[in-house]
Amino acid sequence: MTNILIIYTGGTIGMVNDPKTGALIPFDFKQIQQNVPELERLNYNLDVYSFDPILDSSNMTPEIWADIAKLIRDKYDDFDGFVILHGSDTMAFTASALSFMLENLSKPVVLTGSQLPIGEIRTDAKENLITALEIAATKKKGKAMIPEVCIYFDYQLFRGNRSIKYNSEKFEAFRSPNYPILAEAGVTLSFFNNYILPQPSENFKVHLELNPNIGVLKLYPGISPQAVKAITLSSVDAIVMETFGSGNTTTVEWFTDCLEEAIKNGKIIVDITQCQRGSVELGMYQTSKKLQQMGVLSGYDMTFEATTTKLMYLMGQGLDKAEIARLVEKPLRGELTV
Repeated sequence: MTNILIIYTGGTIGMVNDPKTGALIPFDFKQIQQNVPELERLNYNLDVYSFDPILDSSNMTPEIWADIAKLIRDKYDDFDGFVILHGSDTMAFTASALSFMLENLSKPVVLTGSQLPIGEIRTDAKENLITALEIAATKKKGKAMIPEVCIYFDYQLFRGNRSIKYNSEKFEAFRSPNYPILAEAGVTLSFFNNYILPQPSENFKVHLELNPNIGVLKLYPGISPQAVKAITLSSVDAIVMETFGSGNTTTVEWFTDCLEEAIKNGKIIVDITQCQRGSVELGMYQTSKKLQQMGVLSGYDMTFEATTTKLMYLMGQGLDKAEIARLVEKPLRGELTV
């Protein structure tokens, strides 16, 4: 019998309307089971761990990611797969963080949720939950079909650290702009093996230390020196710089001076594009050539979610700046294409 652990953190999937305020508030997993009687028909042993208190995903923190990772570590040998019920707003951040924290993962960790509460007639919660469980249980030649952290939503399975939430109004809430989907649910479950990470050859390892001391510098035409210096002169350890096109920025002297000073002061700066699709190519245009020369790192085609959580992970490992810089530009869990 296949054993699956459901980790219930909260989110819209487990919400009901508060009769006093009309706002959505969380309820417990027993009520989810009552609304999905089909769970009884699945030929799996299902166990449930519920967070207490249940969380709105806007309140997600690195400390909670560590709690989830510890739970998976402690239960790893007892279960064939893990399904995490999570609010969609920060799901891509959690999936990205866990992908780095869970090294040499050989079992599925599938995050899912819904756009409508599970008690609504038109809810997407039932299909998302049931299929996520099927994916977590699927094996090939005795080994997990999906040995990685992923997101299942609206009939598609995405690599977790390649995902973004792009729509809050449709059931199709997530996309993977720069990487193909891993599986698709139709009449049958179709897995696209060429895009799935291989089974690891090393032992499973969990990393719990994260350093979230990261600043974000999003460029726009007319950005002021005061706005830039508020980030570059701050006490953050790293900066995610969201630039134009293939990694381009303004070349005015005061701006590049700010970046150079930040790097000289020990800050790591990673350049990612504001475009949803495409990759940073430092040096392709003159506007990014100087960035490359001064030591700005390329985030290639990483999402904002993957970039921030990868930096948290790397900076939490006690590595020196040179090693962090090297690993930022190297794919560790399939999060970027060089």
